[in-house]
Amino acid sequence: MTNVDVPGSKSITARALFLAAAAEGTTTLLRPLHSDDTEGFAEGLTALGYRVERQPGAWTIEGRPDGPAVAEADVYCRDGATTARFLPTLVAAAARGEYRFDASAQMRRRPVAPLTRALRELGVDVRHGDVEGHHPLTVTAQGVKGGELTLDAGESSQYLTALLMLGPLTEAGLRISVTRLVSEPYVDITTTMMRAFGVEVGREDTAGGRIYTVPPGGYRAAAYPVEPDASTASYFFAAAALTGREVTVPGLGRDALQGDLRFVEVLERMGATVRIAGDRTTVAGTGELRGLSVNMRDISDTMPTLAAIAPFASGPVRIEDVYNTRVKECDRLEACAQNLRSLGIDVATGRDWIEITPGAPRPARITTHGDHRMVMSFAVTSLRTPGITFDDPGCVRKTFPEFHTAFAELRAGWAEAPGTA
Repeated sequence: MTNVDVPGSKSITARALFLAAAAEGTTTLLRPLHSDDTEGFAEGLTALGYRVERQPGAWTIEGRPDGPAVAEADVYCRDGATTARFLPTLVAAAARGEYRFDASAQMRRRPVAPLTRALRELGVDVRHGDVEGHHPLTVTAQGVKGGELTLDAGESSQYLTALLMLGPLTEAGLRISVTRLVSEPYVDITTTMMRAFGVEVGREDTAGGRIYTVPPGGYRAAAYPVEPDASTASYFFAAAALTGREVTVPGLGRDALQGDLRFVEVLERMGATVRIAGDRTTVAGTGELRGLSVNMRDISDTMPTLAAIAPFASGPVRIEDVYNTRVKECDRLEACAQNLRSLGIDVATGRDWIEITPGAPRPARITTHGDHRMVMSFAVTSLRTPGITFDDPGCVRKTFPEFHTAFAELRAGWAEAPGTA
């Protein structure tokens, strides 16, 4: 059995930074993720005048319930979608100020329109600089009264998360009617974390969707531990299932917040043995995988992981209801299809699905499109297909700068003992 130390969750770290900045008092984040995305978020807070101290294993944030310490700022969000969507929402509740946000070319291509439409509906002055619905954008803040709004979160749950976290900073709170919702487990992470910072979010299911009610009153600071990233863990779990080895990820167990841990259920359906304890999860593979059809709407960040091991299954693997993967760092559904075809694998795609026919992958250069998940997913493929290379292996810095070292150590450890890898 191999223990793998997976770094902290990107999703949880980003939410915790927002909540800590908005809270009354000083918050300490334990084991936050150190990566390009989260460093960019922290630097964005610093540009807005928040005090953020980053030490190995612990970050300290002094909250400012009244908003940024500066009345004007330019914030560069790098490639981070959470940074680019959460920080404009955070400053919207400030008493006054003009805040300009820009991002990388990759992030500029990603939409933000549903969020900015909702902010405008709440009376926030939001102006897009080049293309409507995309970065760069400027928020002229005068506080937010709150009230009711309707939101389509069928493209990204981050829009809803940003508005939920804004709710306690408004004068009257928010009542959000959601007509469509994707990646619902990420919203559950948000509401659970808001509770830890002193805010209880109400939820009501209706015939037309779901209604979230967020009271005003602000947040309280907390000491908050960040659990390992379940999406990152998926690569190591998939490696075990593919090679007939066994991997355990400590700190990610039965009480984990992240829905992406459900990826191990997919591996179990394919023939792996899964054990989930209170504080750890173990996947043991046989080296053989069964084909399947699976809806991955709520765990779509792990879609590339499954696509990358699908060629080795005994039958076709069909992944459904993953349209939102087309508006991530790249069109992940098409990128997976492109790379699998370059490996010599037959693939069919539709608007929101991909079907992969088993085959014998040949070595090829993976086109990453600057997307960290392309690299980490097809690194798993390389365990059974030596010679795979990447056009931009360094893009893993977005969420796991040490990925290549960690994966090489895993591979080397397995090579020293009898087994499939």
